[in-house]
Amino acid sequence: MTIRIATWNVNSVNARLPNVVEWLRDANPDVLVLQEIKCPDDKFPRFELEAAGWRCAVHGQKSYNGVAILSRHPIDAVSTGLPGDQSDEQARWIEATVQGIRIVSLYLPNGNPAPGDKFSYKLAWMRRMIERTRALLAEEHPLVLAGDYNVCPTDADLYDPDGWQSDALCRPESRALFRELCHLGLTEAFRSLHPEPGRYTFWDYQGGAWSRGEGLRIDHFLLSPQTADRLVACDIDKAPRGRDKASDHTPIWVELRR
Repeated sequence: MTIRIATWNVNSVNARLPNVVEWLRDANPDVLVLQEIKCPDDKFPRFELEAAGWRCAVHGQKSYNGVAILSRHPIDAVSTGLPGDQSDEQARWIEATVQGIRIVSLYLPNGNPAPGDKFSYKLAWMRRMIERTRALLAEEHPLVLAGDYNVCPTDADLYDPDGWQSDALCRPESRALFRELCHLGLTEAFRSLHPEPGRYTFWDYQGGAWSRGEGLRIDHFLLSPQTADRLVACDIDKAPRGRDKASDHTPIWVELRR
């Protein structure tokens, strides 16, 4: 038996709800973690999703950010907010346990313009993420860190490396902290199975990026050793990006042995 977990930056869950419900019906994952839901908890479409058979754990924020976990199975031990800075009110981190797996939905800051305050916040957030991940790994339970990392790990993960080299998603500081995170003992699921370049999870709305194939790979699954040993498959589903009123991201999923 396997469990399938997907991640999707939906760029407003209420605006994309028909697409989300359709994809859940067709793809039938066990768990879907969402980013950029862009609504407070009380505006999350819980009724519609629960009616379709989904349990929901939500950490929302009005108009911006927001993360959630949807599951066909019970959701236990929910925790919201990335530790390390009590003054940080941005809703970018939620974790919970599903079927014995600790699952995190994360929305890492974009960081542009760089350098600047937003880039400094991004780097500080990544350092806090590293510390939280270190603590989670010390528990030695299966762990999945899934979401929009807003980092292209290498030049193989975007269509125009030279044009993006000064962007916060590709700057050496961002990439160095992503590598530091992985070096805690995590496996980057997609790249471990798909070494080929040119596979993307995001295409900007501007400039005809989708039709021109000008994408970025910024949505990732990082797996603890206990989870990586159970990895069966990981892939990107491009179809939702081509639908009407699409998010600028598309889902990516992993399949794990139970």
